[in-house]
Amino acid sequence: MSAKTYEVRTYGCQMNVHDSERLSGLLEGAGYVRAPEGADGDADVVVFNTCAVRENADNKLYGNLGRLAPMKTKRPGMQIAVGGCLAQKDRDTIVKRAPWVDVVFGTHNIGKLPVLLERARIQEEAQVEIAESLEAFPSTLPTRRESAYAAWVSISVGCNNTCTFCIVPALRGKEKDRRPGDILAEVEALVAEGVSEITLLGQNVNAYGSDIGDREAFSKLLRACGKVEGLERVRFTSPHPRDFTDDVIAAMAETPNVMPQLHMPLQSGSDTVLKAMRRSYRQERFLGIIEKVRASIPHAAISTDIIVGFPGETEEDFEQTMHTVREARFANAFTFQYSKRPGTPAAEMEGQIPKEVVQARYMRLVALQEEISWEESKKQVGRTVEVMVAEGEGRKDGATHRLSGRAPDNRLVHFEPSLRGSDDQHGGKPDKEVRPGDVVTVEITYAAPHHLLAEGAALAVRRTRAGDAWEKRNAAPRPAPGVMLGLPSVGVPAPLPSATGGCAIG
Repeated sequence: MSAKTYEVRTYGCQMNVHDSERLSGLLEGAGYVRAPEGADGDADVVVFNTCAVRENADNKLYGNLGRLAPMKTKRPGMQIAVGGCLAQKDRDTIVKRAPWVDVVFGTHNIGKLPVLLERARIQEEAQVEIAESLEAFPSTLPTRRESAYAAWVSISVGCNNTCTFCIVPALRGKEKDRRPGDILAEVEALVAEGVSEITLLGQNVNAYGSDIGDREAFSKLLRACGKVEGLERVRFTSPHPRDFTDDVIAAMAETPNVMPQLHMPLQSGSDTVLKAMRRSYRQERFLGIIEKVRASIPHAAISTDIIVGFPGETEEDFEQTMHTVREARFANAFTFQYSKRPGTPAAEMEGQIPKEVVQARYMRLVALQEEISWEESKKQVGRTVEVMVAEGEGRKDGATHRLSGRAPDNRLVHFEPSLRGSDDQHGGKPDKEVRPGDVVTVEITYAAPHHLLAEGAALAVRRTRAGDAWEKRNAAPRPAPGVMLGLPSVGVPAPLPSATGGCAIG
């Protein structure tokens, strides 16, 4: 008898992506195997890990569930589970609207999925179990990581902020910090497995320590990561300007493996709008942080999230956002048109902006940021950078015969796989294949707004333990990743699935 198959479909932010890796690990621990690429619901268990941030998130979920209903009728024993933020919010409503769903679980009890599936099978009725508080940190559960060389590490869950556009605190709960020793133990275990890059993950990552009574805990954690032998790159997402203190900037600047990259959500450049959003900083404070970061880390690439068309936003307010963007000179920005998020105070505010006005402002902002991104990218031409080779980042690599990866500042770099100065007998190629996780030194020759090119041969190739881990993992055929996201990545090395501004906005 063949093993049962599973498929996990993920929507939303970094937290959901991290949770999905754990869901996959739990299912594989229970004896399931991942369904082949392109299964599109043709599996024994299909899990939807949902997001409640977007206005039409429920429509998307129920549309997908509806497409699976006839497939389930034709496939005896097939089970469908719905988890994540929308499940936490809607609870029993999901089974009422889609009675063919077998399991509904929330953000706090993802570890229960295998048990709930088995209970639903035995009792032949839907199981709805929504925990009101966290049962286990995601990182303590079994995992099936999508990458052999890069990994998420959750340092906290939940959020203590009350931003009027965000429903996350109601669904993820109050902030709860993980013990530093547990975090470092996981980092060391990951490095022992071959991981060379980690991304510290939290809803408000730099507020870490408030729950354990140490306001400098995050900077101490960054410095501690710097002492982990074999850990080459450390990133984190997403921080909140309110908690971005000088000790964090110093730790970033003084810890060699903390990358010169910062993703810090702005949301709006208008003090009036920031107040209406309940964002506890103002334009001057935000720009002051950027100035300090650049003074300490001159080559830092800074990115952000911006919401256009928040209720009550005037043309003057929008111009303040444009001014902030000009001053900040972000490497890139993830811009969002405001949409009502059910259950948030902003959804009920007066002064909702007409769609055509929001669209026009959005296009002006995108055009400005595109211009700045290109100008900032051009400054990279002529620089020599170390690129960690990625898997799946370069969608055109097959046609261009290039490889792709991330520079320390997280810029995407496409490069030639040949090695400068190699013997003729090697045809200019490295002695051995360059693998994801290996590090290649290249010179940047061309810049586009969202990627860089190194058109000449590589200056050096360093084979790494991370590359060894990738090679070992790929020695036998593996099913393709099943995570499906539709929004851009933020501060995360490939091939981790894309992360969005979404509900992980700091």
